[in-house]
Amino acid sequence: MSDEARARRKPAPPLPRAEQGAKPFAGARPVKGVARRSRVRSWPAASTRARAQAARQRAETAALQQGIRYRSLFLGLLGGIVAVSALVVLLGTVGLVAETRSRPLTPTEQMRYQQEEIARRWQAWSATDVFPAEVKYLGLGRATQYARRVGIAPEVRCGQAVDGAVADVLTRHGCVTMLRATYVDQTSSFVFTVGVAVLKDEEARVSATEELTGDDRVGVLPVAFPGTVTERFGVDQRQRNGWVGAGPYIVFSTGGYADGRTRAAVPPEEILHSELWPAARSIGNQIAYFLADPPKVPPCTQGNVC
Repeated sequence: MSDEARARRKPAPPLPRAEQGAKPFAGARPVKGVARRSRVRSWPAASTRARAQAARQRAETAALQQGIRYRSLFLGLLGGIVAVSALVVLLGTVGLVAETRSRPLTPTEQMRYQQEEIARRWQAWSATDVFPAEVKYLGLGRATQYARRVGIAPEVRCGQAVDGAVADVLTRHGCVTMLRATYVDQTSSFVFTVGVAVLKDEEARVSATEELTGDDRVGVLPVAFPGTVTERFGVDQRQRNGWVGAGPYIVFSTGGYADGRTRAAVPPEEILHSELWPAARSIGNQIAYFLADPPKVPPCTQGNVC
């Protein structure tokens, strides 16, 4: 080999090292196998947005899950309310059917029916039903005779239609009202006034009668009707007074002479043994019987068919 050829084969001198911090040449490519630091930097703003978005997603997911739990709880509660309501309606329907179904009346219900029917008669009946035009009574020798009604007085408060001692008792026991009518006997010789005191119930009536005085000089005040045979019948003309209890009613009766004789003018033995007082008491008892006569009770809650 010639010297010229050897000279051409001499190795090329090494490339100069790049100084630290020196910029690579334009268009230079990285050398294979040589590590190279990446020049891409992470921007803080982009990272913050990513974290915020992830946090929002987690919050939305948590809220969605909580909403699902609340919805399940609400549906369960609603279902329970619907079930309870349906049960209440069912039980109410069963109870209503059982209550309205016709059945036989118990003895207690029958008694209550009678008491209520009797207690409302003074309002349900007309005045002429309470005080009939004619009332049967027993005269001398227990002969059946008929007293004739002369007139019916207006309804008044209890205390205005009786003597003071009787008024105090009736007022304490809640007397509702007083009804009165005047009769004459079959011969128009005697005059009778009958008064019906209405108490709130039978128990009040029993309590009141236990306190009433036995003095036959006091009782219902007489009612006279001008232009009739009764026009002379006043307080002083009363010969005797009495009463009888019937249901919630106290039926008072008093009698006197149509000619206007006073009690003081009549000998005591005549007052005690006269025909007048038995007739007055018989008329009062007859009216009390009308008012308290037990009504016919239907056998079933809805009439005669159970």
